[in-house]
Amino acid sequence: MYINRPATYTDYYELTMAQGYYLEGEEKKQVSFDYFFRKNPFHGGYTIFAGLEILLNTLNEFRFNESELGFLSDEGFDSDFLEFLSDFKFSGSIYAAKEGEVVFPTVPVLRVEGSIIESQLIETLLLNILNFQSLITTKASRMRLAAGSDSVLLDFGLRRSQGLGGIHASRSALIGGFNGTSNVYSAQEFNIPASGTMAHSWVQSFDSEIESFRAYATHFPDATVLLVDTYNTLESGVPNAITVAREMRENGHSLKGIRLDSGDLAYLSKKSRSMLDEAGFPDVKIAVSNQLDERVIASLRNQNSPIDIFGVGTRLVTGDQSPALDGVYKLSSSGSEPRLKVSENIEKITLPGIKTVRRYINDDGSYYADGIGLMGNESFTTIHDPIFPAKQANLQTREYRPLLYEVMTNGNRTTDPASVDQSAAYCRDVLSKLPEEYKRFDNPHIYKVGVTPELLTLRDQLLDHHKL
Repeated sequence: MYINRPATYTDYYELTMAQGYYLEGEEKKQVSFDYFFRKNPFHGGYTIFAGLEILLNTLNEFRFNESELGFLSDEGFDSDFLEFLSDFKFSGSIYAAKEGEVVFPTVPVLRVEGSIIESQLIETLLLNILNFQSLITTKASRMRLAAGSDSVLLDFGLRRSQGLGGIHASRSALIGGFNGTSNVYSAQEFNIPASGTMAHSWVQSFDSEIESFRAYATHFPDATVLLVDTYNTLESGVPNAITVAREMRENGHSLKGIRLDSGDLAYLSKKSRSMLDEAGFPDVKIAVSNQLDERVIASLRNQNSPIDIFGVGTRLVTGDQSPALDGVYKLSSSGSEPRLKVSENIEKITLPGIKTVRRYINDDGSYYADGIGLMGNESFTTIHDPIFPAKQANLQTREYRPLLYEVMTNGNRTTDPASVDQSAAYCRDVLSKLPEEYKRFDNPHIYKVGVTPELLTLRDQLLDHHKL
């Protein structure tokens, strides 16, 4: 957690609304908000929910200290309101999917219950953390699907990330299926494996390529991976790497790998593999980098490129092709009354009330559909598409599990913190239960999401009530 002033890590209107609620005498009103998103990123068939641990940890530090209160006073906020904020601590409850869960559009994946002021004040922070980390984790999971389970994926993206977003991007990459990161800060912060060798500048700083290789092998004899494309990959880089590999062998050490960072990676990896094998080094790994993403990795795999390690940077940490997850945070109840947002676009009409979410499961253990119903009304015999209600699914004989769990009550955590490794393992498990047709990159199936008849009726009644 690197947000050192989370209370002002927000949009201005969150504070003006909070002050308005206070001046209206509404500070004790109890409400609920739902967090969900409207479409999967990358034109894909699923999203991976991530960022929950960072959110919960940050909420523990959510305070208005002297510096924050002084700034808000200078901005003209009411003195009585600022006095109220001086004792502020988030004391609400949060129900959420597990970090690493596979989730789908329109399904509430997190619910906040608390006072109107505290629930409003955490909105921007919550969206900032969950939207970004879910986006990058989803991107990483797609790269893992492309690479297969036997390849190593490394995050090289810090230098290309949008500022400090690179810190959480590295964490998200590991949850989505990566093996390590070049980002030392994140490796230390989140206890994840750090990895890295040399840049072209190392090779260029010596009078010859082979001198640079020998020097590196001398200083790092048990972790030498040589960058072979500074001058000429096949005429210079790989032959010099083989020479150094022989010298290392004579000294009781082994060359770990070579890295290709430019050119036709499929062609060069095949030629490099042949040269290494012919020289007696079949165990030397081949790593590649340079503008990789899931489609490039899939293409390299389809060409039977003998690549062992993929180093991915820009297109991972920037969420290339989908720069933001469109997650939203909408009021669903105020006091004891259900609330909804009305829109001329029916897909933007929200679902009212406090809801429960169930994941229904096929006989083989794979996922079938998600059902959304009103809390306390558990009649999930059928679910209906919220936009096209005539589309429905029968759930009577299917097993299910809840999707949302209580993770915070009265501002205190109710679950043990999950490590990055634990969230990554959970992500692997749930993705294995998602049928393949939802995971393909082109024209994936649309996962079934539906609402119970009671929830559909409540929504329609409220829509009629708000018609002009």
